[in-house]
Amino acid sequence: MSSATNNLLNYFIQNRIVDKNSANDISKQLENSKDTLGDILIKNGFFAKEDMLILVIEFYKKGYLTLDEVNSNFAIEIEAFLYTLSKNLKLEYIDLDSIDIDYRMVAKLPFAQLKKFNALPIREDEINVYIALRDPMDMHAQEGVQRIFPRKLVKFVISEPTQIEKYINKVEMSESIKGLIAEIRKEITSSAAENPQESSGILKLIEMILKSTILSGASDIHIEPSENNCIVRGRIDGMLNETFIFDKDIYPPLASRMKLLSNMDIAEKRKPQDGRFSATILGKEFDFRISTLPILNGESIVIRILDKSKVMIKIEDLGMHPNNYKKFSKAMKAPYGIIFVTGPTGSGKTTTLYAALNAIKNVQTKIITVEDPVEYQLNLTQQVQVNQKAGLTFASALKSILRQDPDIIMIGEVRDSDTLRIAVQAALTGHLVFSTLHTNDSVSAITRVMDMGIEPYLLSGSLVAIEAQRLVRKLCTHCRTKTTLPQSTFNDIKQYLPENYQFYKHHGCEKCAQTGYKGREMLSEILPISEKMSSMIAQGDSKKEIHDQAVKEGFTDMFQDGVIRASRGITTLDEIIRVAKS
Repeated sequence: MSSATNNLLNYFIQNRIVDKNSANDISKQLENSKDTLGDILIKNGFFAKEDMLILVIEFYKKGYLTLDEVNSNFAIEIEAFLYTLSKNLKLEYIDLDSIDIDYRMVAKLPFAQLKKFNALPIREDEINVYIALRDPMDMHAQEGVQRIFPRKLVKFVISEPTQIEKYINKVEMSESIKGLIAEIRKEITSSAAENPQESSGILKLIEMILKSTILSGASDIHIEPSENNCIVRGRIDGMLNETFIFDKDIYPPLASRMKLLSNMDIAEKRKPQDGRFSATILGKEFDFRISTLPILNGESIVIRILDKSKVMIKIEDLGMHPNNYKKFSKAMKAPYGIIFVTGPTGSGKTTTLYAALNAIKNVQTKIITVEDPVEYQLNLTQQVQVNQKAGLTFASALKSILRQDPDIIMIGEVRDSDTLRIAVQAALTGHLVFSTLHTNDSVSAITRVMDMGIEPYLLSGSLVAIEAQRLVRKLCTHCRTKTTLPQSTFNDIKQYLPENYQFYKHHGCEKCAQTGYKGREMLSEILPISEKMSSMIAQGDSKKEIHDQAVKEGFTDMFQDGVIRASRGITTLDEIIRVAKS
């Protein structure tokens, strides 16, 4: 039992809310059940459910509870708690992720003091300055912040502490490159502005952006001008995270230098452009594909990071559930037929296909792939890159591939009915075909293929298995914190839970760039096509009937797979609901 729980029980005894015997009973119930202190107090009739939030606010204001303890002891969501607290204290509640913070104001202030008080200035007008405090009850911090603004009326607002911490860290990162920004500004006003190739400050800034995003494990870099700032974001584990924020005057020389590196026309700002460049960062060779798009405030620049030394993932390391791995491995050993891997863009379908080919390639087997583009180079595999301008489409490449006497064919993506028809015919004539489809789940792939014009009898004879997948972010093991689910959420998922479970929530630390997550894991569901299911497809049975038959045969869907992973602390339930809830 935590010290916070002990303190609360002592408070209840002192204020004669419970007696000592009842407090001992509550302690025993806490040890022997998964219920929170709040659940037990309500069950035993000490408080009404509607009074609990008001009571918890009073405990928090008196310092008996921290925000984390509010969640763990009473299963109250932090956001809902803070919103109610703001009403109670007659303060404004602000979601910092939904507003454009004025960083120019922050840059003029003594950062060391702001960090000391965990205070984040948000905006100001002629009379007021609005400050978000990590601990809104800290009177010492309130007085300290007031001294920083002697001529303004300070108005404190309530925001999530993790958000405040995240934005203070971003300001700190911007502080660390102040010298570099000053150097660039000098170059802008000097002759270097006329010839961007001589601007060494901008080159250093580009190198810093590339280095920091690569170190954080980003797959893409987004550079976007807004009304007040130039924002640099990295796509880390599938989600965009701000890495740098500059004043807007840094954007034009930065954009021009990026275009020069990529052999683009630096004078053309009205049309989208594409380019690429290579660079050695941290001793490794990287390719960068760059795309520009004219937008309201300038041009949006997106850079795709391609790591040449990226190692091929083994199929056993993809993170499939053991039962799903067995089913997929069995399907891969089929002599002929078609295996579909489905999921939305960015769900790791290509990685799964490469891992599968890597596992089954050998000297006796001829494997040919047709892709757009070829992402990895595989030994013992002939890889064809689609070239639309030259007339080499998926369909035309496939026709030629079939004359090359292949055993296994991998099609990067089925985009049209012609490609699909050739793939199905290839599967029926003794080839093992792997391909991807964009569907939400495995059962939907059957109806999608039939909607694309393939007759049910052809599909039933060629289909071996369908694998559907998503990627979820994994919790950072350095900063994750235990949490208790609200009762309504728990009731929705309790039938999927293992015997021993513990849910966690994300927090944020230096190791995970304040996101609370580090790395990604695959959720999957495998639908092997049995003889019974094959006959159901041939008869044109409905999606529901096929799904019910799959469940009888031991089918586990992605959401169920995800709930089990969340219950073991690998990820959060919020992440599972975001990615896999149908």
